Amino acid sequence: MKIVLVGYMGSGKSTLGKLLAKKLKISFLDLDEVIEEGLEDSIPNIFMGKGEIFFRKKEHEYLNNVLSKKNNFILSTGGGTPCYSGNMETMLTLADHVFYLKVSIPGLVKRLLLEKEHRPLIKNIEDEDLPEFIGKHLFERNNFYLKANHIIDCDDKDPESLVAEIEQLLA
Repeated sequence: MKIVLVGYMGSGKSTLGKLLAKKLKISFLDLDEVIEEGLEDSIPNIFMGKGEIFFRKKEHEYLNNVLSKKNNFILSTGGGTPCYSGNMETMLTLADHVFYLKVSIPGLVKRLLLEKEHRPLIKNIEDEDLPEFIGKHLFERNNFYLKANHIIDCDDKDPESLVAEIEQLLA
């Protein structure tokens, strides 16, 4: 079974993906890590050195590669992955399930304020400007996210209950 998790940064894709993979006894893959291993460089370095267009092309290649070859896994994608190069259509075609982990703007702000230093995209944004930044991004990305097979509302739910909710949809 191929399961893909999409959603904005901080929505819990990696956390839930790892928990779900453990529960289902299948492997967990993080697309950003797959790209970093393949290109032998970090995502921020790739963005700075070769630019976003290069990164998005490579992201598309690696996504296709993972979805075409591997079997039985949970794949966590980058927040922007579904929005470029027809990636959402690729996921919907090649994966068995695509889940959008939906978190409200206030929910994302609350989560991301705690990890701002580790998030290059928002590191230099003033705390009071974060809701507007996230809102604008979500507005741009929502049409892609909403194409997922399943939409999971993640606000005010702990990871274990979200994993249980996903498991029920897989049964």
